[in-house]
Amino acid sequence: MNSLKSEQIVIKGIGGSPGICIGKAYIVDKEGVNLVQRYWITDESIAKEIDRFKHAVAKAKNDHAMIIKALDKDLSENLNILETHMALFKDKMLYGKIIDTISNDKVNAEWALKKVSGQIKTMFQQIGDKYLQARANDIDQVTDKIMSYLVGAQDIKISDINKRIIIVAHDLSPADVSQIQLEHIKGFVTDRGGKDSHTSIVAKSLNIPSVLGLGTATATVQNDDLLIVDGSSGTLIINPEEDTLFKYEDRMTRFEEYMAGLERESHLPAITKDGVTINLMANIELVEEVVGAKDYGAHDIGLFRTEFLYLNLKRFPTEDELLDKYKELVELMSPNQVTIRTLDINGDKVNSHLSSIEEANPALGLRAVRFCLENEKIFLTQLKAILRAAAFGNIKLLIPMISCVEEIVQVKEFINKAITKLEQENKVFNSNIPLGVMIEVPSAVMIAEHLAEHVDFFSIGTNDLIQYSMAIDRRNRRVAHLYQALNPAVLKMIKMTCDAAKKKNIELVMCGEMAGDPVNIPVLVGMGLTNFSMNSASIPIVKKMIRDLDAAHAKDNLKKIMELNTVHDISEFILKEYKDILPFSDKDES
Repeated sequence: MNSLKSEQIVIKGIGGSPGICIGKAYIVDKEGVNLVQRYWITDESIAKEIDRFKHAVAKAKNDHAMIIKALDKDLSENLNILETHMALFKDKMLYGKIIDTISNDKVNAEWALKKVSGQIKTMFQQIGDKYLQARANDIDQVTDKIMSYLVGAQDIKISDINKRIIIVAHDLSPADVSQIQLEHIKGFVTDRGGKDSHTSIVAKSLNIPSVLGLGTATATVQNDDLLIVDGSSGTLIINPEEDTLFKYEDRMTRFEEYMAGLERESHLPAITKDGVTINLMANIELVEEVVGAKDYGAHDIGLFRTEFLYLNLKRFPTEDELLDKYKELVELMSPNQVTIRTLDINGDKVNSHLSSIEEANPALGLRAVRFCLENEKIFLTQLKAILRAAAFGNIKLLIPMISCVEEIVQVKEFINKAITKLEQENKVFNSNIPLGVMIEVPSAVMIAEHLAEHVDFFSIGTNDLIQYSMAIDRRNRRVAHLYQALNPAVLKMIKMTCDAAKKKNIELVMCGEMAGDPVNIPVLVGMGLTNFSMNSASIPIVKKMIRDLDAAHAKDNLKKIMELNTVHDISEFILKEYKDILPFSDKDES
């Protein structure tokens, strides 16, 4: 009766996985997990408190192992995500530091867990890479599991739910989501989480609609409220009006028909109607993601983020440790290409043991290539490992955040030093690999022709390019509305980069999130871009868009688009001009 009396409420969040579902709300929560207080312990109690913490970890780890053991064969592609969480239970940076905090600060285990996990989350969030920033959510989910045993909170039992509902939760971990029984659970929404979270990745593999990062869902929704979850647009509608309900029932039917067609055509090549071949590649950060990338139809790895290999150590990895990972990756992809991006971190935020000066604004500080050029040993170690791995497969080397010609000249000097050292050490390597730079700051756009004289290819990193061009922090909700890929200024910079690459006859790739959104594809193809690298799950829908697109027509339309001066006008033009081939969720957006 509640849904009949209540007014319709619409909450915007982040689309975790596409699709639409309609059903009754089922609220799950971990009461008490977030209500942690500090209290002091005596010297005599330290050992007992550490033992209590270890027992909580053991129980949480055992639960997680049971989930992995029971994992359905169809979800085996998510095994690496769950195993990443398993590793976090015993991670030295987390586990060891919590024990040290209990002992040194003489505080209860709950408080030590909260303090240390908060520090590590902050560290992740200050890394330049958007995908790695989302790993802070993994820390949340693992520590919540441990905390539930420390405080005696009731844990979520997803596998026990036996009725057709939509889950509403403060947060769900990948382990929670992997227990979902599709015959019972239609979709889910959470207060926490984001587009690049592992929870989102698992939800996409299940083909279950989800909306994350809603903030107030658990506070607003009541059990048995009627919900509409639109994972494509990131919208939650509570107690919809009759007209809204009819509209979304129709959209849900058409979405299911669309996805069925997409699956039937997923094996077909990405060639436009007028014969232009587009190369679709995958962005990954773990070697284990290669299998999924291939399944989705990725031809190459257009971006391998190397930061993850550095995060779990209290030291920097050795040359041989890096070589093992790079070699495994290129051999799995051989003979296809792998583009390895060099370290893109703020060193002091990722490795606390490294003596460094705290920066007020890390995004504008000593990150990426700037950090590498100031830390010769770290940079040379990585370059040597990449050059050695190139003897076993097809590698391209990509340098992030280049802002001036002087930097790429210095990088090339470092590469020559690495080659000289490898020759002296009589090691097998391949120095004949393409060198590229990421175009992700406005200065690089302005001097693209000059940079092109020093490299073999450009890779446009739209995530940072938009952020730096618009002078916004994309994680700041108060200015997030300005983060628009179709902003005329952004499009002009991409066009300038395309023109420079064409003039200097070098290869051009786009590896930012912009490439994975089908709405942007007509504009980018119109500019002449033919190489796109994206999240693997985005490849099928982008491929379908490309197959329905006429490149020559897109080129003609680009002239009209470049004359428009607002995001709204550009979006409206695209939605109108390509309404017959855009995914319906974008055409019907109200």
